[in-house]
Amino acid sequence: MSNMLTRSLSCTFAMLAAICLVSTISAEDAKWTPLFDGKTLDGWEKVGNDDSHWEVKEGAIQGTGNASMLVNTTGPYKNFKYRAEVKINDGGNSGLYFRTTRRPGFMDGYEAQIDSTHSDPIRTGSIYGMCHVYKELVKPGEWFTYELEVRDDVWRGREMTRIKVTVDGDELYEYLDFDKTFKEGHFAFQQHDPGSKVSIRKVEVQPLK
Repeated sequence: MSNMLTRSLSCTFAMLAAICLVSTISAEDAKWTPLFDGKTLDGWEKVGNDDSHWEVKEGAIQGTGNASMLVNTTGPYKNFKYRAEVKINDGGNSGLYFRTTRRPGFMDGYEAQIDSTHSDPIRTGSIYGMCHVYKELVKPGEWFTYELEVRDDVWRGREMTRIKVTVDGDELYEYLDFDKTFKEGHFAFQQHDPGSKVSIRKVEVQPLK
């Protein structure tokens, strides 16, 4: 069985079984920690083209220009909850990366897709290359909340990484990555292309045991 088919089956199974999978989150888990102060890019670093631009306007991080990544310098993180408020323009494309490297390219780390109407049909709510959503869940130009819960776990004797994806309070699915593709890492946002304009605010993490 090909690796792509295995991932597809895992995605399908996870979506059907999500309501039966219970995460054991302890009351001792840490509180939410802000990663963006709403005013500056302190704690963030651009990786990529010089003509890609990241700046803070009206309390939000805004990405424009050619391809690059904006990487959070804290971490690395392994098990966590992570959430951000995001907005993407009509025809725009971006990504919310987690467990990525300190100086990532587009293929380094898990990517939660940010895309409402781009020519790439893989939409917001997808884990790119692993579990895809093709329905437009969020209108372009509107703020939405992206939330992830990521933890290494064991299911029926098999080690794996659970990735629970929630958009605007609607839990979409829980993807089970039995390959444990990315072990730990940093958070980042993608500036995809000159036609894309992504905005981010209220970025927070809650480490889990």
